[in-house]
Amino acid sequence: MDQVEDARGLAHQLLADSIPRRWSHSQGVGHKAESVAALVGGDGPALVAASWLHDVGYSPDLVVTGMHQLDGARYLRDVARVDDLICRLVAHHSCAFIEARNRGLGDRLADEFAPVEGMLSDAITYADMTTTPDGVPVEVEQRLAEILDRYGPDHLVARSISEAGPLIIGSVQRIKAALAED
Repeated sequence: MDQVEDARGLAHQLLADSIPRRWSHSQGVGHKAESVAALVGGDGPALVAASWLHDVGYSPDLVVTGMHQLDGARYLRDVARVDDLICRLVAHHSCAFIEARNRGLGDRLADEFAPVEGMLSDAITYADMTTTPDGVPVEVEQRLAEILDRYGPDHLVARSISEAGPLIIGSVQRIKAALAED
């Protein structure tokens, strides 16, 4: 098996029964990443694998800090022994550094997982933030509004996503521009 098949299987195992809607989202994100993988060249398989795994930290068995990006990346690194680049993409997807800082976990996130920058970071953010919780494609502005609505304005996640909004939109715009050039 290859890393994408392994990632898909692990995400299914951790999400499908316990949180099926999160599994639906992860399937949509995985497929969206497949559609843009060529933009990141040889890192395409890592992008797709990380996209399938990006939300495993929501699995009830993995919650430690309450920050799904960090909990998922730690599990992938320490238990599943997944490739470092995949762990880093999971840890930092969709501007996670902002939520980490707001939770008082910014130093832990940065110390444990080096950030991923450029097109690779933009691509996982694009895949995540243009996919609804049900796995359906959506425009980034609608996705951001849905997150704010789901959590409510006073929730830490909503405050973090509001702060990250311009950066997330920038990532999506860069991927759309790269796709248009292709």
